[in-house]
Amino acid sequence: MSAYPRPAARSLTFALAIACAVTPAIAKEAADNLVPAGAAVDCIPINTIRQTNVRDDQTIDFITNGNKIYRNTLPISCPSLGFEKRFLYRTSLSRLCSVDVIRVLYNAGTGVMPGAGCGLGKFQPMQKAPK
Repeated sequence: MSAYPRPAARSLTFALAIACAVTPAIAKEAADNLVPAGAAVDCIPINTIRQTNVRDDQTIDFITNGNKIYRNTLPISCPSLGFEKRFLYRTSLSRLCSVDVIRVLYNAGTGVMPGAGCGLGKFQPMQKAPK
């Protein structure tokens, strides 16, 4: 069995990479005003992810339908994630989970190239802090 995904899987991977690379980020001031809202979960459904906000080399906010925010704090800092602010992931499931790996996407002059892999952490539901 090949280590590379079949053409259909590659298309899905590419689509996911583009989705993560071009979605708009939520406003920084809104993101800074978030507090935990319940217990962290292992997975979130991929089809509910509307946009992402890469905050730094170790933190990604996943914004889902209905404006629910899940903060993922990677267990280990992911080099250049905060600078590039885009990544891809591959999964055979319909969920993105804490056992999955993301790859930072680098602008290589001739196109976008995947970099080192970094493991995800749990997904912490977040809400705006009370005033």
